[in-house]
Amino acid sequence: MKVLVTGGAGFIGSHIVDGMLEAGYEVVVIDNLSTGKEENIAPQAKFYNLNLQDAELEDIFKEERPDYVDHHAAQASVAVSVKDPILDAESNILGSINLLENCVRYGVKKIIFASSGGCVYGEADELPTTEEAPFKAPPSPYGITKITGEYYFQFYQDKKGLNCTVLRYANIYGPRQDPYGEAGVVAIFTQAMLDGRTPLIYAAKQPGDGGCIRDYTYVGDVVRANLLALEKGDNEAFNIGSGIGTKTEELFKMMSQIIGYTKAPKQLPPRPGDILRSTLSSAKAKRVLGWKPEVTLEEGLRRTIEYLKDSMR
Repeated sequence: MKVLVTGGAGFIGSHIVDGMLEAGYEVVVIDNLSTGKEENIAPQAKFYNLNLQDAELEDIFKEERPDYVDHHAAQASVAVSVKDPILDAESNILGSINLLENCVRYGVKKIIFASSGGCVYGEADELPTTEEAPFKAPPSPYGITKITGEYYFQFYQDKKGLNCTVLRYANIYGPRQDPYGEAGVVAIFTQAMLDGRTPLIYAAKQPGDGGCIRDYTYVGDVVRANLLALEKGDNEAFNIGSGIGTKTEELFKMMSQIIGYTKAPKQLPPRPGDILRSTLSSAKAKRVLGWKPEVTLEEGLRRTIEYLKDSMR
């Protein structure tokens, strides 16, 4: 069986490629390397450097004839989406439509779409949030494209018979996450501490309140969810998270203890658009997919910190 992974040179996508290969699948990767790194791609995978909205995408489908598609490619920067919403929409909406069209045209058995619980649920009334919670208007074009993407997947499922599974992620962390990006607080904190710099904690409402609450889920657990979703959960959406909320300051303290960092963080005012609290219930994923998170936050932090330490040697 052959799996086409879009965004397979990125943080999450490259781990999924590794997991698919280990499970015995043949893997093809499409990535434009705008944020992904070619060195993240396992040598056993076949790689195409391409934007998903390009017409040449059909040539790849015609050549490779994938059985499954795992869609993780995205313009994922909130700041870029605000500055250039046209670029954001071209990548995340037009690229996804082009991908869906080719999935239908070439008889793909299933496509998995990586969505975002934080983007689609926003400031949810229910915590941990279940899949029944209503979508809320997101504060950025990036969030809009995630919700729009889900509606397009629903359309292709209902009207064109394409088998789709949507995975709504919590805050995913782990090795290969960009420590110099705008998102990914675990990698950002780790690199800052190892460099001797002062990590920044943005308040939920006022400086010193401990920051926002997030659901941190290890990337290896996400890989298992994607593998299970290849064969289960047809035409359904699932939250992929721990259901446990951790304040940014609590995360900082855990990481400080592991690294041996002794400085205090810098407390800053809230950032516009930040969600105050976000945790996801994975009860449905456990019931239907047989998935639950296995890596504790402390263990996942240790693995991530060790990876970044090794990369600095």
